[in-house]
Amino acid sequence: MANEKKRFSFLQLDVFSSRPFEGNSLAVFPDARGLSDAEMQAIAREMNLSETTFVLPRDAATERERGVRVRIFTVEEELPFAGHPTLGTAFALRGSTGIKEVVLDLNVGKVPVCFEEVSGQPTFGEMTQKDPVFGMEHDREAVVRATGLRDGDIDPSLPVQTVSTGVPFTMVPMRSLEVIRRLHVDLRVASEYLEKTDSKFFYFVTRETVDPNGHLHARMIFYNGEDPATGSAAGCCAAWMVACGVAKPDERVLIEQGIEVKRPSRIFVRAGKKDNGVVNVRVGGNAVEILHGELSW
Repeated sequence: MANEKKRFSFLQLDVFSSRPFEGNSLAVFPDARGLSDAEMQAIAREMNLSETTFVLPRDAATERERGVRVRIFTVEEELPFAGHPTLGTAFALRGSTGIKEVVLDLNVGKVPVCFEEVSGQPTFGEMTQKDPVFGMEHDREAVVRATGLRDGDIDPSLPVQTVSTGVPFTMVPMRSLEVIRRLHVDLRVASEYLEKTDSKFFYFVTRETVDPNGHLHARMIFYNGEDPATGSAAGCCAAWMVACGVAKPDERVLIEQGIEVKRPSRIFVRAGKKDNGVVNVRVGGNAVEILHGELSW
């Protein structure tokens, strides 16, 4: 008798957009019980998105106390935290229930996502990330060499600095939209540089934006191509903006990302200040379900 096929249902959402075919795509497996680590990694490769999430349901009492257990995978590795998978998974778990908060239990710990409903507007979700850890300030010339930039491309008025709210990103402030649009990163050289630092990825930003209501225009290029929206980096960026005076404490501002890859994303961020430190990093946006299906093998 042939072995019975394994079957796992999934849904796909476009995150950090209220419109289909924009934002950052995410696959969510709402019940991944029975999958091994290797199978989760293989499925993430098969989905071939920036990230895929796997929900591991537990009893109601445990979930009330500790949150819903979720694991996040890229095509190459498991991540302790990532922004658009956190937001998108919370939207998927909320469904049409109308509940105000979903708490996820990620490898980095508990991350709450709160939902706002305004009449006539799409539902808005906002996650509270871990308080930021500010890392090293990088030498501009070294970053120019590591990323294939030209002298003068980096904005000299702002620091090139590593910040982490779960995953460490190096904020690289660029002079203009023109400069950030011609970005061409040699990933091998960039990775060699990053491995010697306290950072995992670069996050390129500029204060010139396409949307006049935008605060920053951003790009994030990594081993799986260009990321249309990077919520974990945006949280680090919110902390960096408040620390540098680019945004006021608790001011909700818009980061636009994904325009260059025709997946425009709108990431709304804010962070507070307490005793000269940056706290209460929040990253929000919309999400729209785009498909559902079943994986079987």
